[in-house]
Amino acid sequence: MRRTPRLLATVVLIGVGLTGGTAAAGGDRTVPVQLVSITDFHGYLRPPSPADGGTIAGPDGKSQVVGGAAYLATHLKTIRAGHPNSILFADGDNFSGWPFEVDAHADEPTIEALNALGIEFSSVGNHELDVSKGFLVDHMTHGKCFGTPGVDSCFKDSTGRRFHGADFDFQSANIVDAKGRTIVAPYTIRWVRDHGRSYPVGFIGMTVPDTPVGSTSYQPDLKALDPVESANRAAAELTRRGVKAIVLNMHDGGTDASATYDNCINPSGPAIDLARKVTPQIDAIVTGHWHAAFNCSIPDPDGNPRPVVEAANHGRLISEINLQLDRRTGEVVRDRTTSTNHAVTRDVTPDPKLQKIVDYWAAAGDRKYAEPVATVTGDFTRTANAVGESTMADLAADVHLWTAQKAGQADLGLIAAKPAIGTTALRGDLLVANSNKPGDADGRVLLGESWEAYGYGNPVLTVSLTGAELDAVLEQQWQGGKFAPLALSKNVHYSFDASRPEGDRIDPNDVHINGASLDPAKTYRVAALAYTVIGADGYTALKAAYRDPVRTDTDHETFAAYLRAHKTLTPAPLDRVTQKG
Repeated sequence: MRRTPRLLATVVLIGVGLTGGTAAAGGDRTVPVQLVSITDFHGYLRPPSPADGGTIAGPDGKSQVVGGAAYLATHLKTIRAGHPNSILFADGDNFSGWPFEVDAHADEPTIEALNALGIEFSSVGNHELDVSKGFLVDHMTHGKCFGTPGVDSCFKDSTGRRFHGADFDFQSANIVDAKGRTIVAPYTIRWVRDHGRSYPVGFIGMTVPDTPVGSTSYQPDLKALDPVESANRAAAELTRRGVKAIVLNMHDGGTDASATYDNCINPSGPAIDLARKVTPQIDAIVTGHWHAAFNCSIPDPDGNPRPVVEAANHGRLISEINLQLDRRTGEVVRDRTTSTNHAVTRDVTPDPKLQKIVDYWAAAGDRKYAEPVATVTGDFTRTANAVGESTMADLAADVHLWTAQKAGQADLGLIAAKPAIGTTALRGDLLVANSNKPGDADGRVLLGESWEAYGYGNPVLTVSLTGAELDAVLEQQWQGGKFAPLALSKNVHYSFDASRPEGDRIDPNDVHINGASLDPAKTYRVAALAYTVIGADGYTALKAAYRDPVRTDTDHETFAAYLRAHKTLTPAPLDRVTQKG
């Protein structure tokens, strides 16, 4: 039976009564509780390639090949065997997967896999909010369809049944809506049993605080509360409810200087800072988000050590924390707590149930990949001319303008063709030549090819800038001797003078939008990826100036929609940017 989340808490009874095994494992005065967790799975059902993080440095420093949902399932069974009071959970960023077969099926394959693994609950990661709060709560949790079932959502899973949502709940104590209400339950309570008595263990969910407007999820209708205050408040409420064993399941992380996955040397980062501040009522901290691997013990404000762990990403590691509860009080006996990170190696037999799920969605992904979306009459490539302009970048800028105009008024679109920092969304070319992949032909663009050419799961934002502010953004294409060109939509043309100093190479009179010169005092609506708007591409003038953001669809979906709407595309002349002299 699926559990329905409540905004107060979720309470579940697990485990079975123990006999003499308890005394053997934890002494006759303690109750053993095993906590098993993964983080940042990101829909990696198939084993990641070595280039995509499919290896990790083992205890001896040598590289181990890791990852894959079917191998993960086998390792989980081994780790949990013999532990009646074992609790399996995730630390966020479960979906908004980067593999094509997952993204093309509304992230539903990830939920089927996590259901099959037996995940009991998860904190909300920033990527859980990549689409919307409604997508998380209504679709992913409750299985509500959107669009056309079987085309846009609610696909049939590996058993032939329609998607029904997660068999587990999500928690976040610090993400709230415009009225200050938590969007999901702030915590959950699990009850373990021993010798006929039940003991509660509380798990507080926490989300990286920059999620609403400081991450690529960009949800301006949400707000993040202070994580330390939120954790302390939830812990105090759990304590009032009689919960003595409390775990913080926090989707924010850190790093350490160790090259291996089960060690801790000079740790740092937000989770480490928080671990030194949050209430001693919290007995263990599980972290994520940073895709790091560490197993630390950090003193709480009273000086008592507690485990702080992170299990990398993509199903490469499993974190195990073993608590011992005082049988009389239910308190965690801190000096009996142990923690270990386990590598999900591929030298075991993959679990057949999970392997069936993986194979099913891989095949479904291949079929989706081969769907035709458009025809091109010439190559769209990222190869830039002398002024940084390319046919692929210009196309993407046109896509941004088209997307924003569909949702309302927009004056221009732009994209970081070669950003000053960070990663460009331009990941491939669209070529006329047949790729020889199933379903392809000369000039045909497949859905999978469009997905590989552009995007990384980022929404398009439309924001307001004055003409003077837009000019300052364009000037930041030159930074410290580095050229970081921005591509602009087809209704914009401008020239620059490279002989002039940085910051003064573009005359606003030489910038024309729809044939009119740039007006420094006028407000323009500009469409760009959230990653660029929030300054992650290095254009700080844009981050400092933008106002009135309106969020539209994510990049992969936007690009595919544009291609389907335009059917046949011909590369435009590279004449939007000219150099004086």
